[in-house]
Amino acid sequence: MRLISILDTIKNRRSVHTFKKEEVKSAILKEIFTYASYAPTHYMKEPWKVKLFQGKGKHAFVDEILLSYERIGMLRKDTGPKTMKMKESMRQFLLAIPHHAVIYFKAEEDPIRYEEDYAAVCAFIQNAQLAAWEFRVGMLWTITPYMHDQEFAQKIEIKEDQMKIAAVLQLGYPNKVPRDKGRTPIEEKLEFIDE
Repeated sequence: MRLISILDTIKNRRSVHTFKKEEVKSAILKEIFTYASYAPTHYMKEPWKVKLFQGKGKHAFVDEILLSYERIGMLRKDTGPKTMKMKESMRQFLLAIPHHAVIYFKAEEDPIRYEEDYAAVCAFIQNAQLAAWEFRVGMLWTITPYMHDQEFAQKIEIKEDQMKIAAVLQLGYPNKVPRDKGRTPIEEKLEFIDE
């Protein structure tokens, strides 16, 4: 593992959209999510849970994504050549991603507790991204329509009535690292109040 400044990691991390075929070893994935678990968490609840789909386990996961897209109207249900070609293209694109991590948590009924837990889960995700970058692993934090499909959640064995999917992380070794797009100068977003 490279030893570099956490500040460099924060500034240099990129969202990765294309990955090499090589899978990340389980030991490295465990390390990444172990570092992620040091996120701040109200009352030490550590609300995050992770389902990691990889290898042959990706096939059923990807099939459920495509079925969800049909249910919610993002994909047509017909078997015409154009539709079938689009579905197969999507299937191959999703299968080419080495790892899909579904991040979820227990959905508290109390809105304040829900927000606290969701904030902790988001901190967990950001820690995962930063830890992954240290291991030269790329990640894309996705918020996708199928996350809100109750049947999809049930099919991947997440109890939708009790749990909430927060994100799906796509992971793998970067095929290409995107360029630095910069950030808005903080002076445009930071207000000091001295009195």
